[in-house]
Amino acid sequence: MTAATPAPLLEVRDLHVEFRTRDGIAKAVNGVNYRVAEGETLAVLGESGSGKSVTAQAVMGILDMPPGRITGGEIVFQGRDLLQLREDERQKVRGREMAMIFQDALSALNPVLSVGEQLGEMFVVHRGMSRKDAKNKAVELMDRVRIPAARERVGQFPHQFSGGMRQRIMIAMALALEPSLIIADEPTTALDVTVQAQVMDLLAELRRELDMGLILITHDLGVVADVADKIAVMYAGRIVESAPVHDIYKAPAHPYTKGLLESIPRLDQKGQELYAIKGLPPNLVRIPPGCAFHPRCPLARDVCRTDVPPLYDVPDGRGSACHFWQEALHG
Repeated sequence: MTAATPAPLLEVRDLHVEFRTRDGIAKAVNGVNYRVAEGETLAVLGESGSGKSVTAQAVMGILDMPPGRITGGEIVFQGRDLLQLREDERQKVRGREMAMIFQDALSALNPVLSVGEQLGEMFVVHRGMSRKDAKNKAVELMDRVRIPAARERVGQFPHQFSGGMRQRIMIAMALALEPSLIIADEPTTALDVTVQAQVMDLLAELRRELDMGLILITHDLGVVADVADKIAVMYAGRIVESAPVHDIYKAPAHPYTKGLLESIPRLDQKGQELYAIKGLPPNLVRIPPGCAFHPRCPLARDVCRTDVPPLYDVPDGRGSACHFWQEALHG
């Protein structure tokens, strides 16, 4: 008898999100499906405006409504559809069971409160600790994310830390209550390459240590190669390719993914002009008919301009929303 597949920690099913704007309704998320298991890292990739962060905000329950509106789908976390919970029930999930690391730590942290107060607040509110005990827990967290001289620095303010150290504070805040799932939204933006690698290594180490699920949102395929287990590539609010991380790098099955990979600078191409995907991402108020990527796609044909491609099954458990995925895979 074959063992049953364990239920995923998080499963997003056919999620739709739209925004009402002066120009019309922007369809930011158009039927997204993905799942994350315990101890697994899913990287969600795509250009700005592809729907990565909006999907994450919907999962966390922090989407601004209005102007945003969830018009369909399910967000099933630990067996519960979060969209069916009352707001007070969602608040109990945030921080305690799932947490988010934002891309701009300086904006996300309160400039007039010390980092110790901000880290300790989680324990005061959720665990009923005294301020003294919460401060000690804040020091422990700062030590855990390898901030030097944590006890001496716990009373300092966000502006007194470097960008990399502020990002570690954001990671510590997300880890405070040891949630089952962490969503990291562009956690290495504006950091230099060395610090990026340190932050990614820290996230990977903590994920293994706590056996938590991790969703890593980024536009940079180069950042996630050694960290992610699976990759979901988004374009115009849809997932256009999903695959284990090494399969994506070895042989992408969608022209958009291939373009993203070719855009990464390489050491063996010194002095050559960097590749760029032609054209611009679509206006979400007026998404092109058929495949949204067809105006920029080198493989586009008549069917691409009229028929929206489903997520075709590709060998080895992969998926590609391309009518000509075989050509993309072997081209």
